Amino acid sequence: MKLIKQWVVVAAAVLLAGSAAADMLVSGVKYEDAADVRGTKVQLNGAGVRYKAVFKVYTAGLYLPKKASTPDEVLAMPGAKRMNIVMLREIDSSELGKLFSRGIEDNMDKAAFSKLIPGVMRMSQIFTDFKKLSPNDSFQIDWIPGTGTIITVQGKPQGEPFKEPEFFNALLRIWLGPNPADWKLKDALLGKAA
Repeated sequence: MKLIKQWVVVAAAVLLAGSAAADMLVSGVKYEDAADVRGTKVQLNGAGVRYKAVFKVYTAGLYLPKKASTPDEVLAMPGAKRMNIVMLREIDSSELGKLFSRGIEDNMDKAAFSKLIPGVMRMSQIFTDFKKLSPNDSFQIDWIPGTGTIITVQGKPQGEPFKEPEFFNALLRIWLGPNPADWKLKDALLGKAA
């Protein structure tokens, strides 16, 4: 009986340690092991840092309904998804919007990109309206089935949802596409150890 009690205590400790270890600390930014996207629980798939030359620009965390290790799995997965970004340095928001637009264009064929131009322009305008993002400022890009893509900056949803399902995947390709913003960040978002 004593052995069973010891085993239960050890098993409970292992489970608690495992759940605590699922949270990630990335350059001082804590990414919880799970998030709530409009009532749907999603889990942290991976998180990392976006570098520009030697400078840390922001951290990013990808939340999905279940773990995925390839871009194709992530893009094809049904259900709610979230990309969470936390700034590590001050950046001109309109410049970030332009970089995101370029990242979408660099990871799609021209015909597919041309269909998304109105959404890309609206997304760029969202960032332009903010002027600048400072360290610890954050934004989320959520895919909500039946609703669309919602961009939330500093806790406030920005305008109407982007209805096209392709728009969210186009945004994800900035980080997970064949020409990602940062290869190490791509691996980190896909849960691959550095």
